[in-house]
Amino acid sequence: MSRLRGSMVALVTPFRDGALDEAALRALARWQIEKGTSGLVPCGTTGEGATVTADEHFRIVRACAEEARGRVPVIAGCGSNDTRKTIENVQRAKEAGADAALVVTPYYNKPTPEGLFRHFEAVAKQGGLPVVLYNVPSRTAVDMLADTVARCAKLPGIIGVKEASGNVVRIAEIQAAGVPPDFALLAGDDMFTLPTLASGGHGVISVVANIAPADLAGLCDAYFAGDLAKAQRAQTRFASLVKAMFCETNPMPVKHALYRMGRISPELRLPLVPISQSGAIRVEAAMREYGGLL
Repeated sequence: MSRLRGSMVALVTPFRDGALDEAALRALARWQIEKGTSGLVPCGTTGEGATVTADEHFRIVRACAEEARGRVPVIAGCGSNDTRKTIENVQRAKEAGADAALVVTPYYNKPTPEGLFRHFEAVAKQGGLPVVLYNVPSRTAVDMLADTVARCAKLPGIIGVKEASGNVVRIAEIQAAGVPPDFALLAGDDMFTLPTLASGGHGVISVVANIAPADLAGLCDAYFAGDLAKAQRAQTRFASLVKAMFCETNPMPVKHALYRMGRISPELRLPLVPISQSGAIRVEAAMREYGGLL
């Protein structure tokens, strides 16, 4: 598999009447690809991967793989706080047709750097898919530091990192710690897309791409084409929209936005609940300000 590059979407999981809405999911996947998205990332944080069943996980990944038809990679969210369960998730994603696995640092357990290394080593050895590390300490209570990322990057089968620590210099720290030249450095926060690219990164796994896929892809394309001014304008334009998409717990705001766009039901799965009235007003105001979404 070639190095991950460009705008990849942290895809939501549509539900209807408590069940997976596979038709809506497939329509979202097709739309994303048509609009220039470079990769589909289902069953992550935004995809409510923690609360989908094993059968739903397989169906979600399979649907994305079938809609992608090899045109873009499918990087399936497979992480948990149990190494054995994570390996089983990766194996199931492989069976469903995924190209790679996105594996979050184990949450709640708070493993040490050595524990993190051994976790990812086991998943890479036994899962059967290339692994993208996922560092998001705001969700997991553990921050995977640059030295540990670099150590994991040297393992066979670990191909990149989704970096969502909120630390703007972390990409540079990872590079300074020493990673292979083909190791993908991906932003995990939308507002860090351009800073990550400018620091030598390769792309983003984006929440906002759920509602503005062509524009996020355009930002990356402009940067890769050497048009820094265009990329800067796109990043600046996204600022208010990104803030609105995180005004309450992700994916509550972005699911509301997609609902208002007529693409999905607004359902979430407990313990997440629908966005508050004040949050909905803020999301809709940001969508109108951005233009072309409502």
